[in-house]
Amino acid sequence: MFKLIFKELKHHAPFTSLGAFSGIIIMLLFQNISDDTSFNLFYLLHPLHVLLSAFATVSMYKLHTPGKHKFWTLVFIGYLGSIGIATLSDCLIPYLGETLLDMPHRHLHLGFIEKWYMVNPLAFLGILLAHFKPSTTFPHFGHVLLSTWASLFHIIMAIGEPLSWVSYTIVFFFLFLAVWIPCCTSDIIFPLLFVPHSSNSTT
Repeated sequence: MFKLIFKELKHHAPFTSLGAFSGIIIMLLFQNISDDTSFNLFYLLHPLHVLLSAFATVSMYKLHTPGKHKFWTLVFIGYLGSIGIATLSDCLIPYLGETLLDMPHRHLHLGFIEKWYMVNPLAFLGILLAHFKPSTTFPHFGHVLLSTWASLFHIIMAIGEPLSWVSYTIVFFFLFLAVWIPCCTSDIIFPLLFVPHSSNSTT
């Protein structure tokens, strides 16, 4: 398990760095957009991130545990793995960066509470889709980019003034951190914790 975790984190680090770099480019292009636009873009990207996260998490579990699956087990793994970790990735870690940089408009947005009627249904949709047609190829890579951009617009909402290059470096670090460990945890590590040892040892 630990070898698999290290392998996956190492494998996804370059792609996550590319995603974080794309976030900095987008920030430079969109730093002057209104708070309302940033808010709306965050709540476009965050629910889609939750959808793909739930899909990838449940798919990983199903593909590593042959046979029949109890639907409520899939709901538990998919909901906790997507809502819990997407909240950490898109909301909590960006807010930590905003606080560190003392951004004037910082505010913690918890999607599953603030926009519960958007975020929670998409988590259940991702679980259902993975239940019927699991796949782990596109969802993970798409979910990494969506997570990066959702985290980015959470930060853009808080900026309020032009950033220095030192601040951009710190933002890059938090974008990388917000995606690298949480997304690999959500899509790979978390679902494998529920895989029986005999099944897990064959991966």
